[in-house]
Amino acid sequence: MTETHICTSTPEDIVIRGTSLMELIGNVSFTEMIYFQMLGRRATPAQVAIVDACLVTLMEHGLTPSAIATRLVYGSAPEAMQGAVAAGLLGVGGRFVGTVEGCAALVARIVAAPDRRAEADAIVAADKRLPGFGHDIHAEDPRTPRLFEVARSHGLAGAHVEALVLLGERLDAAKGRHLTINATGAVAAVLLDAGVPPEILRGFALIARCAGLVGHIHEEQHEPAMAALWHAGEAAVPYKP
Repeated sequence: MTETHICTSTPEDIVIRGTSLMELIGNVSFTEMIYFQMLGRRATPAQVAIVDACLVTLMEHGLTPSAIATRLVYGSAPEAMQGAVAAGLLGVGGRFVGTVEGCAALVARIVAAPDRRAEADAIVAADKRLPGFGHDIHAEDPRTPRLFEVARSHGLAGAHVEALVLLGERLDAAKGRHLTINATGAVAAVLLDAGVPPEILRGFALIARCAGLVGHIHEEQHEPAMAALWHAGEAAVPYKP
């Protein structure tokens, strides 16, 4: 028999993970609630700090594909905010923000290996482009050392952070040049060390981006950019018969 362990309701109460929602309201933060609802256990203060830092890191990236999609859809259908947010979230994938999931799989693989350096070398040899490495703007992604600093200050920079740093070192050695560990790579490692399973990591990116996209909609309501984005696209990609 299939069961759910997340939530049920009665005429008098709403119960989440065995705890009354009335006990949670006003006593836990949104970040604490995310961890509790998803994983079924209360986060430690250190875990809350790491998850919170990751959500802040991933919330905003400027006029990136997901934000552009949201603004264009909202400008076309302002009566459906949820559609515009959904359009932006569809862009959180294997090449943008969602790379946190791909990097997590590699890092977890290194941690589980008996010889971590050999495993890192095998990953580098097998893949031309590794998720979590490189950035179009930042030669050194400034978010990465900050996330590592937060993790270390809370005693949660463990095996997964070490594995990511090792992978970066082996990648640099193989390439003969430095590739920065980008923010999604750092997020993957610190969330894994905070006890978040690798298969759910993209969900944290979605939560963070959802909040950021609502901010873009609010700006679009007061300073519409949809027409400018539309016309810029037309100018950048001219018609040629």
